[in-house]
Amino acid sequence: MLNIVNVDVNNPQHAKDLVNMLNMYALDAMGGGEALSDYAQANLISELKKRNTVRAILAYVNDQAAGFAICIEGFSTFACKSLLNIHDFAVHPDFRGQGIGNKMMQHLTALSEQQGYCKMTLEVLEGNTRAQNLYRAEGFAPYELNPEFGGAIIMQKKIGKA
Repeated sequence: MLNIVNVDVNNPQHAKDLVNMLNMYALDAMGGGEALSDYAQANLISELKKRNTVRAILAYVNDQAAGFAICIEGFSTFACKSLLNIHDFAVHPDFRGQGIGNKMMQHLTALSEQQGYCKMTLEVLEGNTRAQNLYRAEGFAPYELNPEFGGAIIMQKKIGKA
């Protein structure tokens, strides 16, 4: 039985499952292939507690964590409304292909509608076609303002020893 819950970071089971699922994702090739640092594992929950714009969900199959998403509320200056950025999203390899990702996306869409967000955003690796197919099926599309200038690209600049 699938159950999707909004994470309560003060719930010890939710906290443990969220860190474990994020570490599972980090170890996956699509998550970089390296475990979370000891620092991240030890401090993630306390840092999330400081941020009231973070939303997270866990998907459970028969009380076993099967998927998760960590999202961060952002703001669209053009729409002058809040948005939901899906920062981390993964289904455990043992549970892939069962429609859990679709159900998680539907849960996040309902949450976004309830909160009055103007849109949901995410980033995905070019080679992660399985995730791209899921996102497209759930209504996501590449971002562009004007086809003449093409689609947006994600860039980063690491600061310090991140």
